[in-house]
Amino acid sequence: MLNLNDLRYFVRAVEDGGITAAARRLGVPKSTVSKRIAELEESLGARLLRRTTRSLTLTDPGRDFYEHARAALIEAETAETAVRMRLAAPSGTVRLTASVPVAQFHLADHLAELARAYPAIRLEVHVTDRFVDLVQDGFDIAVRSHFQPLPDSGLVQRRVAVDPVVMVAAPGYLDLRGTPERPDDLAAHCGLLTGPTATVWRIGDGQGAEVTVAPRPRLVADESLVLLRSATAGLGIACLPEGLCRAGLAAGALVRVLPGWTAGAVTTTILTTHRRGQLPGVRAVVEFLSDRLAR
Repeated sequence: MLNLNDLRYFVRAVEDGGITAAARRLGVPKSTVSKRIAELEESLGARLLRRTTRSLTLTDPGRDFYEHARAALIEAETAETAVRMRLAAPSGTVRLTASVPVAQFHLADHLAELARAYPAIRLEVHVTDRFVDLVQDGFDIAVRSHFQPLPDSGLVQRRVAVDPVVMVAAPGYLDLRGTPERPDDLAAHCGLLTGPTATVWRIGDGQGAEVTVAPRPRLVADESLVLLRSATAGLGIACLPEGLCRAGLAAGALVRVLPGWTAGAVTTTILTTHRRGQLPGVRAVVEFLSDRLAR
């Protein structure tokens, strides 16, 4: 079995252009490098280098051996790094960005637990509804909720949750206006809409049937919490991700309208860069949030 250090001496000598330069770079005597390369050649039964007082060149077998030796050193260093990073205690500053709804409904309940679990991590959370470029803006993690697949941006994407979009209303509203029995019934009800042009809901029953319905506009707001609280207050029917309504549904403050129908789904994805995503602190935050958000 070849000695990994012998491969290192050999590759260093080739890449530095000589034994003297390799010894200087490695911090060992020149005689050590020369002796180990000679022993390597003897164990292989092949001459790897042509050496003169002014130059060092590879023989044909040496050229083949160099390519494989260099690859072996890279793999060995990668293996060592992987283990050391896994064993390293997560620490340092981790910068995370998320939209307002994601921060309010998905992250806020978990950040204190995250801080207690990893006291050496300093978490910076930036909440904004504008698009944030992780690389340009210097963030480690982005948590995004989206209706359409995210574009292929070169970032590592980790899908952690898929939430159906459901219709909800307060029991008091339904007592007053009646409970819709069919999708067409929604045309007679007050709708809490996400925008002035978002006047229709496209809903499906999961069995292939799809219907477009147009409730009567009662309130328009492009913020999920406003819509949720307006529905809870009895203003009308809102179309929201089920996760945002879960507490209200469990408490009886909201009920599902047409429970067999949904308006698509919203996906929550954690994004990291390839380089930053391998840092112990970043990896720990990603694993923690992936577990909590998937529940």
